[in-house]
Amino acid sequence: MTRVALYARYSSDNQREASIEDQLRICREQAKREKWKIVGTYKDAGISGASMILRPGIQALLQDAQAGQFDIVLAEALDRISRDQADVATFYKHLKFAGVPIVTLSEGEISELHVGLKGTMNALFLKDLAAKTHRGIRGRVEDGKSGGGLCFGYNVVKQLDARGDPIRGDREINEAEANIVRRIFREFAAGVGPRTIARTLNEEGVPGPAGKLWSDTTIRGHVKRGTGLVNNELYIGRLIWNRLRYIKDPSTGKRVSRLNPESDWIIKDVPELRIVDDELWHSVRVRQGEIAEKFANVTEAVRKHHKKNRLNGTRRPKSLLSGLVFCGCCGGPYSLRGADRFACSNHISKGACSNSRTIPRECLEARVLSGLKDRMMAPEIVEEAMRAYAEETNRLNRERRSSGDSWKAELVKIEKQIRGIIEAIKAGMFHESMKAEMDTLEARKTELNTLLADAPEDTPDILPSASAIYAKKVSALTKALNRKEER
Repeated sequence: MTRVALYARYSSDNQREASIEDQLRICREQAKREKWKIVGTYKDAGISGASMILRPGIQALLQDAQAGQFDIVLAEALDRISRDQADVATFYKHLKFAGVPIVTLSEGEISELHVGLKGTMNALFLKDLAAKTHRGIRGRVEDGKSGGGLCFGYNVVKQLDARGDPIRGDREINEAEANIVRRIFREFAAGVGPRTIARTLNEEGVPGPAGKLWSDTTIRGHVKRGTGLVNNELYIGRLIWNRLRYIKDPSTGKRVSRLNPESDWIIKDVPELRIVDDELWHSVRVRQGEIAEKFANVTEAVRKHHKKNRLNGTRRPKSLLSGLVFCGCCGGPYSLRGADRFACSNHISKGACSNSRTIPRECLEARVLSGLKDRMMAPEIVEEAMRAYAEETNRLNRERRSSGDSWKAELVKIEKQIRGIIEAIKAGMFHESMKAEMDTLEARKTELNTLLADAPEDTPDILPSASAIYAKKVSALTKALNRKEER
């Protein structure tokens, strides 16, 4: 029986979570009609269709396809898999290599033609949708309303129009938060560092934007990009929209901001939303100028370093252990501070953790790599690896034998039917329909003979040198990770 894997996805932007079950339900109905056996269900909830890189469901499906766990992938439509042309093409190539066709309820079996045409149509759909959304938000901003999101220091004004639909984009000052904004501006202008300000606010239990902890970057942000609390011109009654545009990094699938030309910015005066007076705003600008002048040489050196290493920076993590080290006290990330030491980010940026211990990068990496080799070569781990290898080998062998037995049984049945038709013709019972039936049977007979001839031999249950091969692989892994060019 043909084994099928189902895939479904919904985007949190414009669909409900039940959409996944709706997609799977109609796919199950189709599988039942085709008499396919469902052996796997994969789904991605609340994830955009523009990139597959960050979707765990689709990545698991690809891995299982390469492992031969199913014969067909079934989805509602090609755009459920992805709307990105490159992703669709890559996905199709991987499954074609694995010998797994893609079938959708909307398009049928997917071919290169579908990938090309449908991929282009989906890309145009995304571009058109983005343009329409951008146009709609611009109109709202031109009217002095928010383009989206809620800035610290303000409340959303909830009201309905004459038809009962919500009026979007209206804001009003939240006086309690506005006092915090003024306090931060005053302290920053007086020379208090953003890290100290953040730590004090967290110690006092003052909630930050979106109820999160304060950090130094939340306060200082980036001057040119207008990010960070002390750079937000809304606090002086100027609404600036379209300062930044966002694109997805194809290597990570994550959004990256780019600064738009100033001529593209939309600026509106909204004096009713002013929180900070001009004198205090100017004082902060003076303080930022002093900081920039003081650290001008450091800033230039960092800029040159990033420019020199831009290609490597986009292709691999900042360090071997990036994103893998966590604080034993607060559970927060332990990240690289400077060039060679790991420290608790919550302690450094937010003052929310008392753990001030740091560890040299080389020391930490050496410990991890040593532990990796020692633990992976422990007798119980080697035994577990051999057991898993044996289980997988036996499973594959059972599948091969099962398929071979069913093909042989079907071949015997078909040969019997062919002989029956031949005997009927000899007896003078020829009918035109017999020729078509004979052609079908002969084609299937040829196909079965090919399958049986190409069927791989059983893999030995356990190779005598399997343990030695495992040890060699572990050694090669640790050596590769130890090379500085790989880190």
